[in-house]
Amino acid sequence: MADSPNDGVKSVARVFDLLELIADAGGDVTLSELSTMAELPLPTIHRLLRTLVSLGYARQLANRRYALGPRLVRLGEVANRQFGHLAKPQLKTLVDRLGETANLATIDGDQVIYVSQAPSPHAMRMFTEVGRRSSLHTTSVGKAILATLDDETVREIVARTGLPKSTEFSIDSVERLLDDLRLSRERGYAIDDNEQEIGVRCYAMAVPGAPVPTAVSVSGPVARVDEAFAERAIPVLRETVLDISTAISS
Repeated sequence: MADSPNDGVKSVARVFDLLELIADAGGDVTLSELSTMAELPLPTIHRLLRTLVSLGYARQLANRRYALGPRLVRLGEVANRQFGHLAKPQLKTLVDRLGETANLATIDGDQVIYVSQAPSPHAMRMFTEVGRRSSLHTTSVGKAILATLDDETVREIVARTGLPKSTEFSIDSVERLLDDLRLSRERGYAIDDNEQEIGVRCYAMAVPGAPVPTAVSVSGPVARVDEAFAERAIPVLRETVLDISTAISS
């Protein structure tokens, strides 16, 4: 009997589930780990992985673990550009209302990648190139993203990356980071206060309902981005992330 159309749909869904599981596991897993996580028989997992490996969307490492493949890089880069383009109007409105640089960033492996930006009109402003990758724990967008994750996942990320310091003010212990993230969850936004770059302060919020953990930040020199600025910026930032969330889902 020929396979039904539903069988094909089910296989496609399983393939994407496997890619998501590999990504969630930090980028590489064993066959048995995938079988347990996906709750599928080993032969089924192995058949799907063989197809992914042959197409370049997965690869088998020398230690027989499976990792995401290089062909996904191009898809991710194009998707990030499109996502950044989608949010550009909201970022520009944020700059028009607050006068400081606005950024959109997503998680990329164990780092944050900036996918869109609207620059401040000021001569002295924050420069962050689209495509730049930074540590999650030193940036406001990174901490806003980490705040959406549970503590165990945060610990796993830190175990892989460590906590390299960008400045003397960067968080350098996992307990301090978890305390900072708890505070971020309570108040609804994250702060980078001279932690990524001396003289720069940033406020960020996660975008609800984003397909991957995503955050928006507003950044500028500490002389302008002070507590009075924060009082104006936080409500506007909240409107912005909701507008982007709506644009994504529409």
